[in-house]
Parts: sequence; C-alpha cells; structure tokens
Amino acid sequence: LSGHTGQVKTVAFCPDGKKLASGSDDGTIILWDVASGQPLGQPLAGHTDRVWSVAFSPDGKTLASASADGTVILWDVASGQPLGPPLAGHRSKAMSVAFSPDGQLLASGSSDKSIILWDMVDFLPVGAPLTGHTDEVWGVAFSPDGKILASASNDQTVRLWDVASRRERLALGGHGRQVIALAFSPNGRVLIVCGGENSIRHF
Repeated sequence: LSGHTGQVKTVAFCPDGKKLASGSDDGTIILWDVASGQPLGQPLAGHTDRVWSVAFSPDGKTLASASADGTVILWDVASGQPLGPPLAGHRSKAMSVAFSPDGQLLASGSSDKSIILWDMVDFLPVGAPLTGHTDEVWGVAFSPDGKILASASNDQTVRLWDVASRRERLALGGHGRQVIALAFSPNGRVLIVCGGENSIRHF
C-alpha cells in the first residue's frame, strides 16, 4: 500500500476487518479498503506533525489519532472529517491512543509522562491526568473487560491502572530498556510487552 510521503508509524484494522488506517511522519492518516488495497478518499489532514498512533472505536465509526503536535483528533470514519476541534490536553507529543472496549473512554499517552482518559460523550478529560511514569508514555492498552489500563514507557516500566478509581495498581519493572508497545490477550490473562531490549515479555 503506497500513498504516504513519510515513514508509516502506525496501523490499525477497523473492527469489521474491511478498512485499515495508517498514520505517517507526513502528518496524515490514510483509510484503506482492505479488499482492493486502495485508499478510501483523500488522506485525513489535520495534524501539523507526525502521527504516532491510530485506533478505531469498537463500533468502527470513529478513528482516533495521536500526533507529535501534542493533540488527539477524533475522525468520523464515514466522512473522513474531524468530529470537533483537536483534543488538546497534553503538554507535549501525543504518542499513543486506545479506546476502552465499550467505546466510552479514550486513553492517550504522551511524552509529557502522563496519560489522559477522555470521555467520548463530551470529549473532555475525565479528571486529572494519570501520572507516575518518569519518561515518555509510548503505549496504552485496555484490558478486554475495560477495568485495567496498561501503559508502556521509556522509563523501562509497565504500569497497570484501575480505570474506575484512576489509581495505579501495579508497576512492572525489570526491563533493561524502554518499553514501546503492549497488548492484552483476548481473555485478558496475559499482557505482552516489547521494547528496546530486543525481546518480547509476557506477564
């Protein structure tokens, strides 16, 4: 699939498996038709810097994108238009985004060392940012039941947060270098993490 003019940083499948989103250093997102391999319309342009992360909502109607410009943009997948002004709560690069399984929350991680939970009804932060990491937050992921949020950081830790109370439950250290990405297994019993130490670990 060729269409971006810069490095592709992130990809995500729509839940229906028919569309793919890609985000790039060129500051745009392209929606692709999986069957044909062709773009669905023009690139989504709204960010002013590279796009680090994209994620579809569980119903596939909304796409979230996190950018080095410090904002998160919510896009209407059908029209390719933003659903409103960019979500601007971070003080530095927005590095990662993830929707809760019920689609009511969006988590965004940032190089400002924080995580923001956004309410997908009014598009406002739910309380104060989650803080505890001491370096950039590269990845965020909700557990399948939506009760736990996991975050991966350049500080060589993974932290688990209780979504309801917004409190940190556990910090998993022991990584030799930064942790870049993470994902829960479908049953929620295993968390896979990977990063700069050239290995994949599970908890």
